[in-house]
Amino acid sequence: MAARAPISLLKRALLAALLLGAMTGGAAAVDDTAILAKKPPRVLSAFGFFADASRQVPAEGVILFAPRTPLFTDFAEKRRFVYVPKGKSATYDAHEAFAFPVGAALIKTFAYEAADRPGGLRLVETRVLLRQEKGWQAWAYVWNEDQSEAELKIAGAKIPMDIPLPGGGMETITYAVPNKAQCKGCHALDGEVVPIGPKARNLNHVFAYPGAKENQLTHWASAGMLTGLPDLADVPAVPDWLDETAPLDKRARAWLDINCAHCHRAEGPASNSGLFLTWDEKEPAALGIGKHPVAAGRGAGNLKVDIEPGDPDASILVYRVESAEPGVMMPELGRSLTDSRAVALLREWVAQME
Repeated sequence: MAARAPISLLKRALLAALLLGAMTGGAAAVDDTAILAKKPPRVLSAFGFFADASRQVPAEGVILFAPRTPLFTDFAEKRRFVYVPKGKSATYDAHEAFAFPVGAALIKTFAYEAADRPGGLRLVETRVLLRQEKGWQAWAYVWNEDQSEAELKIAGAKIPMDIPLPGGGMETITYAVPNKAQCKGCHALDGEVVPIGPKARNLNHVFAYPGAKENQLTHWASAGMLTGLPDLADVPAVPDWLDETAPLDKRARAWLDINCAHCHRAEGPASNSGLFLTWDEKEPAALGIGKHPVAAGRGAGNLKVDIEPGDPDASILVYRVESAEPGVMMPELGRSLTDSRAVALLREWVAQME
């Protein structure tokens, strides 16, 4: 097994920021009226989600969380937070995202390591999902150069920038902030906007909170934010896709579940493809094994089946994940680069199939 890399500058900075937040009591308070307002505030600070936004220190009542296997977005580091109003809680679901109460919020900041920025981070954007009476509303806020504030960008944004790569070196990209309509492209389920990440299987692992390590689901339940949690032995869990000690099949399925299955499922925007990649899917043909595509256009690369057991080079799924060409690459939103680690994982997974 490959050795784990030393803790990064970003992780050290985050730990320091979290400890600072713990010591200061997570000052500041969330403005519940801003979450429920029909018109979103112009600036992110109006919500009160952070005690120190530039260092991503959450306000009181806002809890940091992380999925075991995260969604890929051009190697961005992400900081995810959840807020549930006092006296309310989310309801446990074994398969889908938890049912959050009106007034709840999910906050996700996209950032890159930068030693010259506060907390060692270059903050790029923060996306918020707000649970209102009529459902979830999604908005994107883009950070200014001095990292003091993030401004609402309903129409999205294109940001040319140089980003650090996991193996070293830099890459020049045009970072894409989604517009309002594109948010629904990934967050749609049966036509409604829903969260993707906060599911039992993604959160069922130990997380290093300030002062203690604890299972995230247990932490949420202890904080009164989650009801209906069964014994952890009965809760599904995905592995860390980079953990080479975990079974290969589960690692590949975990990656596909978080990166692809929000669209590729019976209730999702890609339902007409017949390719369903959720963690719970058990039918080989639905997973693409030996399955011919519904429409064999340019995206198929002249290949015949989604997954050809034993032959990754003949598999459309591998071809599209490996591509960075618009109209071919999958996922089609949220990235402009290819993660060679994911490609290697999927190639190995398909190669061992019989």
